[in-house]
Amino acid sequence: MFLTISTSGSSERPATDLGFLLHKHPGKAQSFATSHGLAHVFYPEATDERCTAALLLEVDPIGLVRRGRGKGRGGSPDFALAQYVNDRPYAASSLLAVALSSVFRSAMRGRCDLRPELAAEPLPLRIAVPALPAKAGQAGGPDLVRRLFEPLGWQVEAEPVPLDPQFPDWGDSHYVRLELNGTLRLADALSQLYVLLPVLDDAKHYWVSPDEVDKLLRVGEGWLAEHPELALITRRYLARRWSLARSAMERLELARLAEADDREVEEIDNAVPEEPAEEAEPKPTPLAVQRREAVLEVLRSTGATRVVDLGCGEGSLVGALLQESRVTEVLGVDVSSRALGIAARRLRLDRMTERQAQRVRLVQGALTYTDPRLAGYDAAVLSEVIEHVDLPRLPALEYSVFGAARPATVVVTTPNVEYNVRWESLPAGHVRHADHRFEWDRAQFRAWAGSVADSYGYTVDFAAVGPDDPEVGPPTQLAHFTRTEAADPAHATTPTGNDAEATRDAVTTNGTETTDTTEEGGHR
Repeated sequence: MFLTISTSGSSERPATDLGFLLHKHPGKAQSFATSHGLAHVFYPEATDERCTAALLLEVDPIGLVRRGRGKGRGGSPDFALAQYVNDRPYAASSLLAVALSSVFRSAMRGRCDLRPELAAEPLPLRIAVPALPAKAGQAGGPDLVRRLFEPLGWQVEAEPVPLDPQFPDWGDSHYVRLELNGTLRLADALSQLYVLLPVLDDAKHYWVSPDEVDKLLRVGEGWLAEHPELALITRRYLARRWSLARSAMERLELARLAEADDREVEEIDNAVPEEPAEEAEPKPTPLAVQRREAVLEVLRSTGATRVVDLGCGEGSLVGALLQESRVTEVLGVDVSSRALGIAARRLRLDRMTERQAQRVRLVQGALTYTDPRLAGYDAAVLSEVIEHVDLPRLPALEYSVFGAARPATVVVTTPNVEYNVRWESLPAGHVRHADHRFEWDRAQFRAWAGSVADSYGYTVDFAAVGPDDPEVGPPTQLAHFTRTEAADPAHATTPTGNDAEATRDAVTTNGTETTDTTEEGGHR
């Protein structure tokens, strides 16, 4: 990931003054650690007539994934390698913007203690970015780049990068080679790049929280409020979180009115008194809590006393089951030893009395293999689990639970992909969690559940979890399986490759890009 900043000068006013403004000596190559890689600053040329400062950011794609944000472009669950092999190390994005603010922090704030007069003066600047994402089409491409930079006084050259120069018929990629020329204060140029690079990329690498509104207004002071693409910039910079974008637009409008009336913003924004604390609306119940309560309600209705939580994670449901006096035994199973360790600490297994400890066990196991430890329980729960299993392996899980263990009751919950459009922080086409192999709509889930019930001698009922939207349904869908045959049905045999094919044919995955969970409370 590469960016250069150049300026021209003379013997009376040398171009190397750029080093004073950037607080980086032209005679040195320096390196700085950032949160997602190593940033290098060096000067390819440094003379009185011309000086160029280069910022090279080496991004660690594996580290980026391990920090939980290996998403955006190249995060499709159908292409696991795309988490590591993508454009993040090369194309200018929010990663480069964060590096700019970190390495050139004082320059962006307009501070130059040694030469304060330099920071206040406009300079002839040339900024070059060899690979800049700008999605093609009506709303993107070189035209979008010009719409963003030209109103700020830049002369813009945005040349589309072909997909392959040897095959011109393939057309252009959604990247451009960008060159900006203009006379601006360096602080203004850096601030504009800090905001507009992520806007063009439209895939921030970090979670956008409410304090991003303050950051946007602070960095955009003096140019953002009057920009003709204000709405687009605000929406994209805030990762399409509509509530945050609306808040930013309202604050910018208040600032404009206050400036026009030569008054303070507080004097303008006083039409409605603040509501007393006791009248504030109660916080909505997190979806994870609603989901857990829905599962418990089903288990209560069946009278189950011995329950196995398959894919128990960090033990939230196990803990809730232990609070139920009728439940005499709980088995928590997970493939992750780390998750089981966290569950043990949260449940305080080491502090339980002998009688309490006899009610609960945590064991490691893979749900795609038959396990005699799972047999004999009244009920089994697969809460937000099946979507973490590769589709070809789903028949093995079905047999392990419904064919081999055969509890009287099985409760399954999974996301409803139709509801994803209601998550304001979830970009279009993304799934809710980086590890989701698929997410089903209501019809797909019902088709799968019906097929499993018919194959293994169960009936199935369905329920909504969370607000049931009239257009897209609830955020979570629940299936309650009830066993109708005491013995294994003759046709419930160990799954074969043909069964995997049948499962893939019966349902269609939502093979889309991944992102962090957006459900309140996170993954169970």
